[in-house]
Amino acid sequence: METKRALPILFLIMFLVMIGFGIIIPVLPFYAEEMGASPTQLGLLMAVYSLMQLIFAPFWGKLSDRIGRKPIMMIGIAGLSLSFFIQAMATELWMLFAARIIGGVLSSANMPTAMAYVADITTPENRGKGMGIVGAAVGLGFVFGPAIGGIFSKSSMSMPFYLAGASSLITLVIIFFFLKESLQKNTAADQSSTQSRWKAFSGPAAVLFLLQLLISLSLSGLEATFAYFAAKKAGLGAAQLGYIFMIMGFAGAMVQGGMVGRLTKKYGEGKVIQGGIIVSAIGFGLILFVDSFTTAAIFLSIFGIGNGVIRPSVSSLLTKTTDAGHGSATGLLSSFDSLGRIIGPPLGGWLFSLSIGLPYISGAIISVIALVLYQFYRTKALAFKTN
Repeated sequence: METKRALPILFLIMFLVMIGFGIIIPVLPFYAEEMGASPTQLGLLMAVYSLMQLIFAPFWGKLSDRIGRKPIMMIGIAGLSLSFFIQAMATELWMLFAARIIGGVLSSANMPTAMAYVADITTPENRGKGMGIVGAAVGLGFVFGPAIGGIFSKSSMSMPFYLAGASSLITLVIIFFFLKESLQKNTAADQSSTQSRWKAFSGPAAVLFLLQLLISLSLSGLEATFAYFAAKKAGLGAAQLGYIFMIMGFAGAMVQGGMVGRLTKKYGEGKVIQGGIIVSAIGFGLILFVDSFTTAAIFLSIFGIGNGVIRPSVSSLLTKTTDAGHGSATGLLSSFDSLGRIIGPPLGGWLFSLSIGLPYISGAIISVIALVLYQFYRTKALAFKTN
């Protein structure tokens, strides 16, 4: 399948998937509260989804190496749609938990399969561009989704869930009719012989998984605490924070879609990863000096740009260097990303309770550790090649 034709279709698919995710973000807390959820239960409702993704993403990635990307992606999207419709019709809190578990188990197929699809259809020199396009679709979906959800929640709390379910069904139709299978039969046969889903976690590539864990950990800690930080430091309200995150999302998406490919092609994934980590660390430091809407938007966007180039570049580098199948590698990467998103929010909240600047100071420190970790990867990869 031609890359020029496949990538725009994949962009549309992942954009619609993330629109669905984004639509329910501003609504789910209030929806759950209507059904009697306590703050602790709300936290568990959020966490159980990431936990299911942590457990099942490697399974789906490995399975896509055996039977192909398209069927696995269709299972993921169908599961996502089902979970949204169950949430829309829920009348009890347990139904929300059941829907989140079902959604987490099945939709964990989407991201690793999409990244594996990109790895299948791109040449090594264009791999970063392809991963960046998927990242941009994800970012833009999260920009527009919450705005749509907020608007339609005014008529009914369940309406955003119906919209998200419908968006997923439309995506399923697009995949069925327009997305061609990317995995070649001979490649599938080779990759199906992989003995363990953990085979990808071996050699120098293992360091890249740990690096992604640190990046995800620091990002989710920021996302969980910045609203409180901005309110205390600059008196910003919910509407202003929505605009700030929208600006950050646009900045990150534009860089991912427009610059990651050029940068990785010119300098290589390694230098882009290092540059992204350094910019992220600077962003964390600058956030401590937020005192207005303008500074919050600028400093958070600097962080978003740095953070935004890391995941596509790590994904690209990983699929180039691993001996496991593309799906196995990207599935395990998604698992480490989910682990960071599980640990990050409570850790960030605890640090914030000690001192409001600690989540961002620790974020800068974690970025430095990630930079050191990458240097270790380089050394290990060089020694591995020599042997």
